[in-house]
Amino acid sequence: MQYISTRGTAPVLSFEEAMLTGLARDGGLYVPETIPALSADDIRSFRGQSYEDVAFRVMKPFIGDTFTDTEFQEIIAKAYAGFGHDARAPLVQVGTNHYLLELFHGPTLAFKDFAMQLIGQMFQKALGRSGNRVTIVGATSGDTGSAAIEAFKGLDAVDVFILYPNGRVSEVQRRQMTTPTDANVHALAVEGDFDTCQGALKDMFNDFEFRDGVRLAGVNSINWARVLAQVVYYFTSAVSLGAPDRKVSFTVPTGNFGDIFAGYIAQQMGLPIEKLVIATNQNDILHRALSTGAYTTEGVIPSISPSMDIQVSSNFERALFFAYEKDGAAVAQQMEALKSNGAFTISQGAIEALRETFVSGRASEEETSAMIKTAHETMGELLCPHSAVGVKVALDHQGSIPMITLGTAHPAKFPAAVEAASGLHPPLPDRMADLYDRPERITELPGDVSAIQAVIRERIRT
Repeated sequence: MQYISTRGTAPVLSFEEAMLTGLARDGGLYVPETIPALSADDIRSFRGQSYEDVAFRVMKPFIGDTFTDTEFQEIIAKAYAGFGHDARAPLVQVGTNHYLLELFHGPTLAFKDFAMQLIGQMFQKALGRSGNRVTIVGATSGDTGSAAIEAFKGLDAVDVFILYPNGRVSEVQRRQMTTPTDANVHALAVEGDFDTCQGALKDMFNDFEFRDGVRLAGVNSINWARVLAQVVYYFTSAVSLGAPDRKVSFTVPTGNFGDIFAGYIAQQMGLPIEKLVIATNQNDILHRALSTGAYTTEGVIPSISPSMDIQVSSNFERALFFAYEKDGAAVAQQMEALKSNGAFTISQGAIEALRETFVSGRASEEETSAMIKTAHETMGELLCPHSAVGVKVALDHQGSIPMITLGTAHPAKFPAAVEAASGLHPPLPDRMADLYDRPERITELPGDVSAIQAVIRERIRT
């Protein structure tokens, strides 16, 4: 299995190279050259299997000979051993033909754990074999950072620096990043919004002297391995509702488009997904782009669902690549227009291709809060604000096909918003009960890439 860049000019890489590289050297994102197909019988055979067994069979075709079967099975087992539910991603019925996929039973209470715990194990195996060191830099709107720190803390061959927008994440999200005491992890509070952090990250990857000098690696959803790990729970949840003999739809609260792009990959592998519904909050650039064909940034408005407060959705580039029939030059032109002008127009053929798979909707702040209250009263579910955005948009798009809404985070990660909406204060799990008592380590920085690079150079271990 080989990996190619969405912009068409970077070197073709193996899975291991793509995983350790992150962003392609032409600024693009790596995608598999071909998408392996599973037959209906293959998918049917997943019934009754453990999450780990399905994960192995779904992901194995993508990793080539990077790991032996035994190594990969051990990696998967270690990745999910710390999850708080035996099913890993349990499905709960919340209405007629409507289900919530609970993706918040991992170590940091968010769906990012499914990918990050796996990547941590894969990095450790690959780096242990080669004897190399890497510097991981990530940008987060809240959950990616804590999941990355949890996955990589204490590892000898890795230094981790997480950029998060100062004052724009929840207190629980911040404390999950700033309270670990391991010497190899660093939380950097950057002035600006998530797009400021993500822009700085991409600038660092495009500064080849810095990139090569610190052996830069990325674990944002620009990293293909992140997307791959998230493909698995589309299969496990759909199979539990009768796939492949029954179609399903998914609604995904999304900001950076990685989680819903994983659903697209599952569909292309053969999972009978009727529709993938993009659920956005008031920062609704993805909804506007799909509705109008114009991708136009308008600035980020802080919300009660901060992990979705994004205007430059990195993984949308991967969707565009396939919508433009793998024309890397066309994608590169669009991304240059976005960088220069803050906007681009999707061609008629490409927007039609996107609309064949994706539909979209949005939830305002008021609608999100109302959904948290209603879901608790009528469904018996206390939702985080992001999951509430998903449930609200899912209800707007429900039909006769079973709808699965991705529950992306535990409500205790956003206690202020949940309590304001429902009157209930969601408690942290017992293992995190002392989170508010732990001392924090925070480095505040301007949204300037050179200042961030200076701190990274100063703190990396040799």
